[in-house]
Amino acid sequence: MIKLLLADDHAMVRKGLQVFLSTQSDIEVVGEASNGAETLEQAALLLPDVILMDLNMPMMDGIAAARELRAAQPQIKVIVMTSFNDRAHVLPAVQAGVKGYLLKDIEPSELAEAIRRVYQGKVELHPDAAGELMRLMSSPDAQGLRVGQNMQDTNPPHHAGELRYGEEPHDENASARGKPSYPHLERLTPREREVLDLIAHGLNNREIAEKLVITEKTVKTHVSHLLDKLELADRTQAAIFALKNGISS
Repeated sequence: MIKLLLADDHAMVRKGLQVFLSTQSDIEVVGEASNGAETLEQAALLLPDVILMDLNMPMMDGIAAARELRAAQPQIKVIVMTSFNDRAHVLPAVQAGVKGYLLKDIEPSELAEAIRRVYQGKVELHPDAAGELMRLMSSPDAQGLRVGQNMQDTNPPHHAGELRYGEEPHDENASARGKPSYPHLERLTPREREVLDLIAHGLNNREIAEKLVITEKTVKTHVSHLLDKLELADRTQAAIFALKNGISS
C-alpha cells in the first residue's frame, strides 16, 4: 500500500484528489496539508511514502518544502503537480530533489500510474517539463550543469557504465574525436533510435505511437528495450543521453 500525503492550499483540489485516489486499491491518502510548513509537519508525523504537492502555497512554497524534505526525510518521494511548466519553476523543482513534475491537466488514470512509478523509484516528468529541461541541458551555457543530480541523490550508487544526469559518458578516445561516445549506443535498432529521439523532444508514448504509426504497446516495448540496452533508469535519463550524444537536437 502506497501511503500518500496531499499538499495543496485549495481545499477543493485536495478533496477532488482524495475522492479519486480513494478508488485506487493500492494508494491510501494518509493526510492533507494546506501549505509548505504544514506539509513538513504532516510528513514527520505520518511518514508517507509519497507526497503529491502544489508549488504555489502560502507560508512555504513547494520548492522550499521539497528542499527541507530532502534534507530531513530523503526516503519520502515528492511529486509536484502544478500549472507551471516554465524553466523558472521546472529547474528549481528538479534541483530541489522532486521525483515527479506533473501538470494539473493530467488524466486521473495517468496520475495514479505516475504515483506508482515514483513510488517504485522512477522519475516522472510531464512532456512539457521534460522538454523545458531538455532545452536547458542542450543550451551552450549548460555545460557541466548536473541538473538532475538531486533527482537521484537518495538512490544507491550507480554501477559502472551507468549514466547519471548531466554526466558525460566515459570514453577514453572521446576527447581525441571531439565528441562524446557511449559504448552501448550501437545496440539500438533504427526504430529504437527513432523512439529515443522523440522522447528527447518531449513526446509521450501516445504521441510517439501516432507519429510512428505503431501501437502504444509497441512504443512501451521499444522504450523498455532501449533503456535496458543503454543501462538507463528512465526516459528522462534517456532524453538527456540523446542530447548529449547528438541523437537529438
